[in-house]
Amino acid sequence: MKNSLLLIILFASSINSQDLNYTLTVQVEDLRNSTGVVQFSLYNKDGSIPDEHFTHYLLQQKSTIENKTASVIFNNLPKGNYAVNILHDENKDGKIDKGFVLPKEGIGFSNFESIGFRHKPNFKKAQFLLETNKFVKVKVIYF
Repeated sequence: MKNSLLLIILFASSINSQDLNYTLTVQVEDLRNSTGVVQFSLYNKDGSIPDEHFTHYLLQQKSTIENKTASVIFNNLPKGNYAVNILHDENKDGKIDKGFVLPKEGIGFSNFESIGFRHKPNFKKAQFLLETNKFVKVKVIYF
């Protein structure tokens, strides 16, 4: 009887721990070309965005581009607030290449359709709650 009860408790706790981990799929479309890779950086802390040198991310993945589209899947994420930063890294150097001031390569953030001097990205504006498996589409912006 004790062994059965222990097995039931262990089984129930394993189900609950699995239910607390979610999958986040992130996709970008309409890239200006299929050159290079797309770098997807995932954040979970206030103040982590902007992250021009990619030093404050939680997780990062790169994806090849097919037909001007790329996507990645982040697995086993606990419930929480997250934000995504995208770089269309055309020369695969892992950095945001800039002209005089503005990026030469495409960038994007979750919840942002445009970026400007009065509409700068930060974690609070880019965040979304992950409490189920989720699909997020991010617009890549070229200047």
